[in-house]
Amino acid sequence: MRPIPAWLWRRRWRTLGALLFLGFAALNASAYLHARAMTHFVPGGARTPPPESLAFLEKLKILATGVRLPKPLNGTTPAALGLDFTTHTIETADGLALEVWRIPAPAARGTVLLFHGYAVSKASVLPQAQAFHALGFDTLLVDFRGSGGSAGHATTLGHDEVLDVAAAVRLAESLPAVEPVILYAYSMGTAAVLRAGATAGVRPAALILEGPFSTMLQAVENRFALMELPAFPAAHLLVFWGGVQHGFNAFAHSALDYARSVRCPVLVLRGELDSRSTAGEAAALRAALAGPAELVAIPGAGHDSVATERPDEWRGAVAHFLAPLTRAGTSAPAPPRGPER
Repeated sequence: MRPIPAWLWRRRWRTLGALLFLGFAALNASAYLHARAMTHFVPGGARTPPPESLAFLEKLKILATGVRLPKPLNGTTPAALGLDFTTHTIETADGLALEVWRIPAPAARGTVLLFHGYAVSKASVLPQAQAFHALGFDTLLVDFRGSGGSAGHATTLGHDEVLDVAAAVRLAESLPAVEPVILYAYSMGTAAVLRAGATAGVRPAALILEGPFSTMLQAVENRFALMELPAFPAAHLLVFWGGVQHGFNAFAHSALDYARSVRCPVLVLRGELDSRSTAGEAAALRAALAGPAELVAIPGAGHDSVATERPDEWRGAVAHFLAPLTRAGTSAPAPPRGPER
């Protein structure tokens, strides 16, 4: 058998190298487009369904074409729940106009600012606002940048939204709002309020964090798990290109790191069936928090807010947490770190 000439070996290696390069370039191009689709809202049309609801062929189609996320709009208002409210417009430090609803409560015990999750609007936290109102709190519901009545068409999954949190807190401080001021955040919003505490000097009396994610990378990897697809290397490329597009290191966007600077009392809430924010992430976040913290897992609830899936359990956990913090609208000493229930 005649040996293969050296020139033929070189040609084969060059061909293999070219194919690998083209494959790597195609994978990066796909990741870039997917990252843009996941963080930039489009003006109308149908939204891509949740990944866990898709058939296998539909998942493959999404991998090829990307998701479609219309700008989230407010399809209802507090008036639909019989709640009086006023609408306010505030401006962030980088010049974006945000829309806020304020729902006053008679003889309020405090003020709760509510921050929604990914690819939804402030109308999505109306059930929680109604529950806080019933508990005797003034509430402010905030549309993050790109959502609802706020300006913009993009989201950074809690990174730049830190400016939205800071602007909303300034609004609360300018109103005849009752102290203590408490921040409630759901899913993506939890990263924003933790980052606000760590980097923007926001110092609420307490935080309530529902369905939190630990890091940007983990949140993306959880999405791949829901689609029953391998996360590496696609999740890492999505995180990389998403950060590049928005001008920050998305691998460093970590709720765990932000939590180490947060010293106020914190209640971490999650549904036991939540597959988008895992039990391990919630436990790690509780452990990372610098101040007193409690983790409550509600049986039978998933990632959708426990306030709508298990309203009695949600209200009980929240009322128990807030009781030592509010006495006729004044701050009380923080409770000790409680066990997971």
